[in-house]
Amino acid sequence: MEPVDLNAAADAYAATPLLNCLLREAAEPVAPAAAAHDAGPAAGVHAAAPYEEAAHGTAVHRLLGSGRMLRVRGGRRPERPEVRTADGWHLLDHSELVKLVADELRQYTGVPNGELPVEITDSRDTVAALLAARATADAPADPYVLSEQSLVMGHPHHPAPKARGGAPAGSWLPYAPEAHARFPLVFLGVREDQVAEEGGRAAATALDSLADALDGPRPPAGYRLLPAHPWQLDLVGSRTPVREALADGRLLHLGPSRLPAWPTASIRTLYVPGQADLFVKFSLDVRITNDVRRLWRHDLLKLRRTDAAVEAGFAALRHAGSPAAWLGDRGYRTAGFAFEELAVLVRDGLHDAHAHTLPGATPLLAAALAEGHDGGPTVGGGDPAGWWRAYLRQVVAPVLELFARHGIVLEAHLQNTLIAVGADGLPVQALFRDAEGVKLLPDAGRAAAWQRLVYCLVVNNLAEMAGALSHRHPDISALLWPAVREEFLRYDATRGLPEIAELLSAPSLPAKTNLLLRWTGADGADARYLPLPNPLRG
Repeated sequence: MEPVDLNAAADAYAATPLLNCLLREAAEPVAPAAAAHDAGPAAGVHAAAPYEEAAHGTAVHRLLGSGRMLRVRGGRRPERPEVRTADGWHLLDHSELVKLVADELRQYTGVPNGELPVEITDSRDTVAALLAARATADAPADPYVLSEQSLVMGHPHHPAPKARGGAPAGSWLPYAPEAHARFPLVFLGVREDQVAEEGGRAAATALDSLADALDGPRPPAGYRLLPAHPWQLDLVGSRTPVREALADGRLLHLGPSRLPAWPTASIRTLYVPGQADLFVKFSLDVRITNDVRRLWRHDLLKLRRTDAAVEAGFAALRHAGSPAAWLGDRGYRTAGFAFEELAVLVRDGLHDAHAHTLPGATPLLAAALAEGHDGGPTVGGGDPAGWWRAYLRQVVAPVLELFARHGIVLEAHLQNTLIAVGADGLPVQALFRDAEGVKLLPDAGRAAAWQRLVYCLVVNNLAEMAGALSHRHPDISALLWPAVREEFLRYDATRGLPEIAELLSAPSLPAKTNLLLRWTGADGADARYLPLPNPLRG
């Protein structure tokens, strides 16, 4: 077997999402004849339909900033970018691609940005470090954990999905899920009069149980256990509030746990399997995709209201016979003097007392299946069309029902969706997570909330999964979107939701503009959308 060129592989992994962003947000497709004659821009909606795997030939796009022609190979995963020059087509290496993107966006928006090109390069270098680490790491045996740790490329429509804040690899690689990391938590003790927490006895018991589950040190009398992510503690430990609290005894450094926890795809959320069977989510003062990943005070303070509403909605689903499950965010604990920096949130596990995962089923991260995780059920033979119909039955109806009957918008994108499969590999249950991303009506306007639902469920989740299936099983490509349309119509006929008719007749769907959002320095939560052709249209 020939050795893998890790640098070339890193370039390819990094180029694909960057090209996806550029072609979606700052380019338009050009017909072959027009490209040959350098004709004017193509008419129609903003970008070519990204929902079907194109032939593995080439496609030409006109860049909206300069008017230059860019040619790529592939469909949903573009590669080998070439720009037309006076001497013909010039193949771009990764550094040239980054320069091209920066120049195009400066011309297109009229706004300079020296930060994002550095972040894009950091993301590429991160992938190179991850590939090298994965080559010698022992992959986890648990298929669920393996799926959480399989996202080497990451978000397929973000310019820098793997950036790690520009820090040296040695500072973050020990905590990287993509490197199959597992590591002990650091246990702190917070003096009881300094504790800030919410969630009641269930959350407190879950957090306190970590000392037993991970064989860690216990706090002395008068102190409460506060688990910490070691990377975050490295980042904030020398800051004044934490340093002073350690010096005057309000905060104790108790030491690491003996047993490890597993980082999941979000990086800052860890899975503690076994008897504890829970997730713990931490602040992490590092920009991951669009945001610095802190547990912000305003989100924590509204957590219980949001989670309680979602819990009630899923209870109604269960009562109606749906197997869909919610991994609830039970509560949080932190220190009042470093409220956001040291916050930890406790989330339901997969097999805990709430009996989330169906007996005998195996939960898998949906994002891993869309990226091409080899352990996924879309691999190999069987009945891929049947797999798709089963996936739609488990995922679509719960999201629509929560919106229609309970005014809840789940952030049901691929990274917040787990799909549990039975022994035959067919989806039997969907599990959803992350109260932080949930929107409630009437807090959010109905039109904006529906737009968010459509983006997360249809564009981010179903379109990417359909693309993965189409790539692996081209013979069923023509069946995929009619099956999605059928699932929406089935829900509308049985339960009713007025927005469905409009969705199925709309010319376009909303796609989030992550590249332009980052280039213009918009707030990460300030979603902006552009129209893409609607494959659901009859």
